[in-house]
Amino acid sequence: MGRPRLTLAVRAAAVLVAALLVRALVAHPDVVESTSMTPTLHPGDVVLVVRPSLAGLLDGLDRGDLVVAREPGSGDAVVKRVVGLPGDVVEIADAVTTVDGVVVDEPYVDRTRIDGLYYGPVTVPAGTVLLMGDDRSRSVDSRDYGPVPLADVTDRVAVRLWPWTR
Repeated sequence: MGRPRLTLAVRAAAVLVAALLVRALVAHPDVVESTSMTPTLHPGDVVLVVRPSLAGLLDGLDRGDLVVAREPGSGDAVVKRVVGLPGDVVEIADAVTTVDGVVVDEPYVDRTRIDGLYYGPVTVPAGTVLLMGDDRSRSVDSRDYGPVPLADVTDRVAVRLWPWTR
C-alpha cells in the first residue's frame, strides 16, 4: 500500500520541478505595469515572455518585436518595441519613423495623439538595440536613455494572455 502513494508523490514532485524549471529557464507570465505600450498593451495586461537563455531567441530579433529589457540607470524591467537594430539609422520626423531612409509602417502608433515629434537621426551602435514604447508621446525609452545593450534585453514577449478581447 505504501508504494503507490510514494510513486504518486515522486511524480507530483517531478511535475513541480519541471514546471519551476520551465518558468525559470524558458517562459513565464508577466504583468504589464506602465502605459508606455498603449494601445498595444495596457497596465494589468498579462503577457507570456520567453527567456532567450536556452533557445538563443535574441539572435533573431527583428524590428517590431516586443521585448523586456533592463532600463539603463534604474535597472527596472520594461516592455518596449525594437525600433532599431545595430547599424540602422533611425529618425522620427513629425511622428513618422524611418529606418535607413525608409518609412516604417507602425499601425500600433496613434499619430493623431502626437504633436510634432522629432528624433535623430541616430545610428544604432553594434551590440545594442533602439527601444521605444508605442505611446510615443509619453514613453520613456531609448530617445531618453539611448540604445540598450543586447545583454540587457532579458525576454521576448510571445503573446498577450489576458485580456483575450483586445
